[in-house]
Amino acid sequence: MKHIPNLLTVLRIALVPVFLYFVVIEELYTAAVIFIAAGVTDGIDGFIARRYDLRTEFGANMDPFADKFLLMSAYIALTAKGLLPLWLTIPVVLKDSFLLTGVIALRGMGRKVAASPSVFGKSTTVLQILTVVYAMLLGRDAFFPFLAGATALITVYTWIDYSRREYLIQTGRK
Repeated sequence: MKHIPNLLTVLRIALVPVFLYFVVIEELYTAAVIFIAAGVTDGIDGFIARRYDLRTEFGANMDPFADKFLLMSAYIALTAKGLLPLWLTIPVVLKDSFLLTGVIALRGMGRKVAASPSVFGKSTTVLQILTVVYAMLLGRDAFFPFLAGATALITVYTWIDYSRREYLIQTGRK
């Protein structure tokens, strides 16, 4: 039981190329099932780690990486296939790249990074996942621009919020 959360995280990472394969060959329903399954592993590994106090340094580092790897891969691949607009993918990829680079840089300098998820951060993830699944299963119908717009707005807001909160912590103002 001790290693189940970490194994689920590794499974999520391993599912990314499988997901991408099905996107490339345009088997979008299969890709959506794999994407959803990978997302479910995130919820399960977090629940098990918290419930049974099985948190590890590997999990603390790799779980967020696995999430970002899955979402960024999905956004890039679906944009390349014309299923997601570039104007939506750019802030998703930039936000995650910027925040990940910041965490790595701060840790490289020996600093501790708070990086605690906020309500907005969790909402962003949910909207980003819904947008990916919606695009794969329903396409870009009349509702899609509203979903994509909301996803873009909350992604940018969360990017600013996380950056601001971490800046205040790192400068001792919080």
